[in-house]
Amino acid sequence: MPEQRWFRVISVAFIMYTIAFIDRTNISLALPSMVRDLHLTPTEAGNATGVFFWGYLVLQIPGGYLAERWSAKRFVSILLVAWGLCSVFTAFVRTGEGFWWMRLLLGVAEGGVWPAVLVLLSHWFPSRERARANAYWMLCLPVAVVLSSPLSGWILGRWNWRVLLVVEGAFPIVWLLIWWLAIDDHPRQAPWISVEERDFLEQTLAREKADLRPAAHEPYLRSLLRPEVLLMVVIYFLVNCGNYGYLFWLPSAIEHTRKISNVRVGFLFAVPYAITAIGMVLISKRSDKHRERRGHIAFGLAWGGVLLMASVLTSGRTPELSFFLIAVVGAGTYGMLGPFWAIPTETLPETVAGSAMGLINALGNLGGFFGPLAVGYFNQRTGGFVYPFALLSLAFLAGAALSFFFLPRKKLAISG
Repeated sequence: MPEQRWFRVISVAFIMYTIAFIDRTNISLALPSMVRDLHLTPTEAGNATGVFFWGYLVLQIPGGYLAERWSAKRFVSILLVAWGLCSVFTAFVRTGEGFWWMRLLLGVAEGGVWPAVLVLLSHWFPSRERARANAYWMLCLPVAVVLSSPLSGWILGRWNWRVLLVVEGAFPIVWLLIWWLAIDDHPRQAPWISVEERDFLEQTLAREKADLRPAAHEPYLRSLLRPEVLLMVVIYFLVNCGNYGYLFWLPSAIEHTRKISNVRVGFLFAVPYAITAIGMVLISKRSDKHRERRGHIAFGLAWGGVLLMASVLTSGRTPELSFFLIAVVGAGTYGMLGPFWAIPTETLPETVAGSAMGLINALGNLGGFFGPLAVGYFNQRTGGFVYPFALLSLAFLAGAALSFFFLPRKKLAISG
């Protein structure tokens, strides 16, 4: 049954990266308590939170390369243990410097997972299915927040942030066995699919890879640094500035507006990400149906930029409307990820696609450092979140404008 492929591969990868995203972002709910306990300024807190993404650089290109040339399954198995231990050890820090170092190491440990899973999905889903496959897997990003925020808020309310990090840091080590038993790198290695489906997938994927092979030999570095790859780096940097900027600071903004309990902050924090999941499904399905990527990317980012700016402008007089507007931002800014990540495996030779995705994710994720840092800096300077969040909205709008510099999909494929 084709449905078995969708369910087995995506669901196991989905839960695995849901755990990764929980261990990366539970700091956002813990941050107000950590600032007090570790005596951090807003700028120091933003710096320690965002340094994760400098560590995240280390294994991006090697991760894509190893997943393509060695094994995504084995590589991710190693990383599951590594990031679980780093998350647990963060619970025992006593100083801001210790917090900074553990966030850096957590970034290193999680760094290779994203490109490895994108390579894995490209081995299981042909081009006409890839935006949906990517998006269904990437639903783990909002779902992780929706599921973990109430739980994390409850743990914070009942115990403290140290207990939170120990409990949620144990999740990846528990999931390792399921990952190892359920995942295969290629259809030809999987005993659970029919011979007919296996042959169809192998033949279809081989034909698509042959179409992307350059007519003449192209140096590896030149393939890796094609203009469309560098454009994706810039756009993804702007996307992550915006998404992580308001992801890490939204709980603090909610608490700043109204003094409410950790449990209620957790539930309010989850609302935008429940709506985000709907946008991810709708945009990716439409993108696959029309076999079009750049317009869907531009629409999602313009949607997020306009609504985040509107949320900023209404925050002073009508906070309820402002919260509603910010709640629907992610439907666009996360919704564009499925079409966005379909582009490398549809336009680049197999020999460089994995490494290119690692490069895009590595440099683009530095936005996850600069976004929270900028919010912390301008929050400290202005005493509020209006100007910092306005800056994030401009990052989304700039990304939307740059999306139109992608060549139409057919031209991109021919240019290989």
